[in-house]
Amino acid sequence: MYIYDHYDKTLLEERVAQFRRQTESYLAGELAEDEFLPLRLQNGLYIQRLAPMLRINIPYGMLSSAQLRKLAHITRTYDKGYAHFTTRQNIQLNWPRLEEIPDILAELAEVEMHAIQSSGNCIRNITSDEFAGISADETEDPRPWCEIVRQWSTLHPEFAFLPRKFKIAITGSDDDRAATQVHDIGLQLIKNGAGETGFKVLVGGGLGRTPVIGSVIKEYLPAVHLLTYLDAILRIYNRYGRRDNKYKARIKILVKAWTPEVFAQRVEDEWQHAKDGPATLTEQEIARARSFFSAPDYLPRPGLTVGSGTSADQSIAEVLPVAFNRWQDRNVRQHKIAGYCGVFLSLKPTGVAPGDVTDQQLETIADLADRYSFGEVRVTHQQNVVLSDVRQEDLFALWKDAKAMGFATPNIGTLTDMICCPGGDFCSLANAKSIPIAEALQRRFDDMDYLYDIGDVSLNISGCMNACGHHHVGNIGVLGVDKKGLEFYQIQLGGKAGGNAALGNVLGPSFFANEVPGVIEKILQTYVDHRIDGEQFIDTQKRIGIAPFKECIYAKAA
Repeated sequence: MYIYDHYDKTLLEERVAQFRRQTESYLAGELAEDEFLPLRLQNGLYIQRLAPMLRINIPYGMLSSAQLRKLAHITRTYDKGYAHFTTRQNIQLNWPRLEEIPDILAELAEVEMHAIQSSGNCIRNITSDEFAGISADETEDPRPWCEIVRQWSTLHPEFAFLPRKFKIAITGSDDDRAATQVHDIGLQLIKNGAGETGFKVLVGGGLGRTPVIGSVIKEYLPAVHLLTYLDAILRIYNRYGRRDNKYKARIKILVKAWTPEVFAQRVEDEWQHAKDGPATLTEQEIARARSFFSAPDYLPRPGLTVGSGTSADQSIAEVLPVAFNRWQDRNVRQHKIAGYCGVFLSLKPTGVAPGDVTDQQLETIADLADRYSFGEVRVTHQQNVVLSDVRQEDLFALWKDAKAMGFATPNIGTLTDMICCPGGDFCSLANAKSIPIAEALQRRFDDMDYLYDIGDVSLNISGCMNACGHHHVGNIGVLGVDKKGLEFYQIQLGGKAGGNAALGNVLGPSFFANEVPGVIEKILQTYVDHRIDGEQFIDTQKRIGIAPFKECIYAKAA
């Protein structure tokens, strides 16, 4: 992973000192609220319903064991002993004291972490794929390119105050595990006919009040021109994006108003002024970025023995516990290096808010990373954690260790592996609570045999139209809405993240909180009644449409 140099460390130290002075001035009454607002936002600090919230960047989702232990210390010392992983590969503290935020930032800087631009109308944390660099289906490892974009965008003076927040995601896979199609800019690594690296560029994706799938504005961008082309996109947006209405300020609104074709031409015209300028990447700079993401010291594939923790041989699988085999089937993924695999640590046991993790668990993850995965972990868009480089012969030992700390719930990809925003329990923008809905669903659907029979299905919950829970792209989406001061929940069907992303459609009138589990159960039963062999929920729903689900849910009420 990227290692900070003298310039990086100096920048962080100066930034922490600057924000310390700004915070002290605000607390002393020398800065007004509206003056402090943009300053705190660009240092990751929100004021939520009950307390401040600090959002900490995890660039492209990578954490070292040292960083995990520092986060554990910070949550224990400055918060209430737990933190929350978000859908954009960040981590949030929900209860820090305002006067202690500079101390937290100083401690983060000790392990090369920060909260710069994790909020505000600027370029946010650059995200990627939790299997970047280890997946066999990649065109190329996207992490070096994420780091190049991160360095370019951090404290970029021209783009510090955009019309609205701006999010960039990069993937190296056709499967699009980085959800590039619902970002302001999505970049997919591809090769041209000559085998040269480049990018397919999508612009104008996003969720929120106006969900949009991004449009391709350039089929192939040579890699050396990445930053100059991003400059052109951001300059067009900065110049013409709306600033009079924050609900219409995102780049997706501009792209839709102009049409993708017109927007692409305006970018192309702007790009001609900078195409071969100083921001053009050199082969030396690209090689430097790649050098930080070299492969760990993989050992040759070990010989398989009974009890090794791999089910590659049937005789081995038969002597292992059923629970382990279930976990291996659901939580373990293929690695591009023979003898290794990626392993999900589920943060979705029943009764725990999706994405929440305690200080003790953070330290345990650090220990597991040191023991089994070269001291590194990945944070996923689904609010879980991945150990990226686990030897197959260590799987059984890892499962036992993970199980002891509640990380071995074998539910990855199932209904209870749901995405959930903090909702009305914390967020001042939320119309309704999200966490109690998630818990009610966890308890209603706690039969693993039933979940495995249902198969892969994504369920995403948002507490308001800002869609931090990505409800628009869940196979089943749940949205909290306000009706005359009462909390209701709207259900959507047919959303899909990843490759060939799709937006869900509203099922019908909304429901009270206590009705939601029963409604979801009827939706799943409708799927079971109509599915054909080998068909997943999303495939059945697309084939039969939304009408049978409506009939099942609303017919009796009508």
